[in-house]
Amino acid sequence: MPPYVSLAPKMKGAPWADVGQPGFVGQAHAGSKFTLSSPDLSSGSFETKFTLNGFGCTGSNVSPALQWANIPAGTKSLALQVRDRDAPTGSGLWHWAVYNIPPTATGLAQGTGNSLSKLPAPAFGGTTDFLDTGVTGANGNYAGPCPSVGDKPHRYVFTLYAVAVDDVQAAAGIPKTGTTALYSFVLNKGLGSKLLGTASFTASYGRK
Repeated sequence: MPPYVSLAPKMKGAPWADVGQPGFVGQAHAGSKFTLSSPDLSSGSFETKFTLNGFGCTGSNVSPALQWANIPAGTKSLALQVRDRDAPTGSGLWHWAVYNIPPTATGLAQGTGNSLSKLPAPAFGGTTDFLDTGVTGANGNYAGPCPSVGDKPHRYVFTLYAVAVDDVQAAAGIPKTGTTALYSFVLNKGLGSKLLGTASFTASYGRK
């Protein structure tokens, strides 16, 4: 059995159940809200600057700025994942992942996802479904949206996790190169009560 299963008792109330719903805000504590937003995506959709440059798309693939507030007390690190929930794969498509973001950080500047050196130490970029495709500039970096022509606009869910562990990889006993889905399981379930809160927003993009 994978080592991360025994990390902690199962959480009650499944706090991740609503992650990915438009406008969802995770509860950090009574009386405060753990929030995640992007000044670059405030319209609810992606400008060309933030879309993929590859697979038929001609955007600039710049990662949007992110900002968050009111992280839960006891947070030792943060983790970010971005998923296209409408990709025709049966499980969505992972576009960006960053783990072990220090709790002192209050956001990621525009373009941070385009260079691993811009991440606040000891954060690292996780693998995504664009690994080794060459469209992100470096493995594990941001890949902007590029849905199929004619699809209804796809929904891209940005989720930030606040956890009570310094190093998600070490706490879960999984490799640094683990898939985004594996890290998602660890964050949503495997860490149990070490998951202190989540915050999320959704932005859309479609091609005619």
